[in-house]
Amino acid sequence: MSKARTVLVIGGGAAGNAVTILLRRAGLAVDLVEARADWNATAGSGITLQGNALRVLRELGVWDRVEASGFGFGSVGITTPDGTVLHVQDDLRTGGDDLPATVGMQRPQLQLILVDAVRASGASVQLGTGAEIVDQDADGVSVRLSDGTASRYDLVIAADGLGSATRAAIGISDKPEPTGMAIWRVAAPRPAGVTRTDLAYGGPAYIAGYCPTSESTLYAYAVEANRDRASIPAASYADEMRRLARHYGGFWPEITAHITDPAMVNYTWFDRMLVEGSWHRGRVVLVGDAAHCCPPTLAQGAALSLEDAWVLAQLLAGSDTWDDGLFQAYYERRIQRVRPVVEASVQIGQWQLDGVRDADVPGLMSRTMTLLRELP
Repeated sequence: MSKARTVLVIGGGAAGNAVTILLRRAGLAVDLVEARADWNATAGSGITLQGNALRVLRELGVWDRVEASGFGFGSVGITTPDGTVLHVQDDLRTGGDDLPATVGMQRPQLQLILVDAVRASGASVQLGTGAEIVDQDADGVSVRLSDGTASRYDLVIAADGLGSATRAAIGISDKPEPTGMAIWRVAAPRPAGVTRTDLAYGGPAYIAGYCPTSESTLYAYAVEANRDRASIPAASYADEMRRLARHYGGFWPEITAHITDPAMVNYTWFDRMLVEGSWHRGRVVLVGDAAHCCPPTLAQGAALSLEDAWVLAQLLAGSDTWDDGLFQAYYERRIQRVRPVVEASVQIGQWQLDGVRDADVPGLMSRTMTLLRELP
């Protein structure tokens, strides 16, 4: 080829950053635009990264920093609301035996690590900038940026998240739908005895849990039936989360004592979405939350997004022909892996909403996680 093919990545979250790094490594010219001026630098409290996510982060060349910044562990505890441990289950090493089963870390820290890798890749980055698809043909896509700049690319990758404007603009009508649950999250100091995720079922929340995110921090969460967000003043977020958390024992009283700043508490509905049929229209292709989302009951949202980026980058770098056949191959390779995770994540929550006491949650989780040991 006489010149490097050009790619526009819309969105600088996990999927957009990952695909940018991998395509730059393959020698493609990549521009990344992100609507937020701060590049999502403060978004979220914590994140649970299972082995299949760590496998992609290692491929990106950032595993050493992730390992140093996060907290690795290999089991999950099931407790009663008063903190009594009923069962401890070893986590499956879905990324292979040479990686931890799970790493918890502060979400802004993961974003910082990925941002640094994007910068080092030599990609062109514009923050506080949106992109609109003007038109496209068999050879490329014409785009107008929010600053008025007009450009043409061989490919556009839509990594602009759950509410993707690009998805709608190319005629894909799928939208996220609420599952009926919502989650309160907060970052807090880590009690010395917290060395894994513990989950309490029962009490006023469907699930109350926490995950260590570093030697000194964790994030805690409580899941309830979703409520009208407009009816909950932001100034009351800490009070609302404490109202749920105070019913839980074990390490919870120490954690709850730090739930004081409403600005540090996040409230989010659980959504589900899975775009069927294809994840592209012409030379615009979806990755990550723009194509699928699921409740965090299996902690697989970021992992699936990172896998999308890895698979798409492999296909693009390995082919001289970018056409419907290649993009459909990407979809077919991903859908057989993503669909069972989305369905299982939704099912676990639905069992709780329906009050099904004999649901085989451990069995469904084990079957789904076993699937994820295979390479994507």
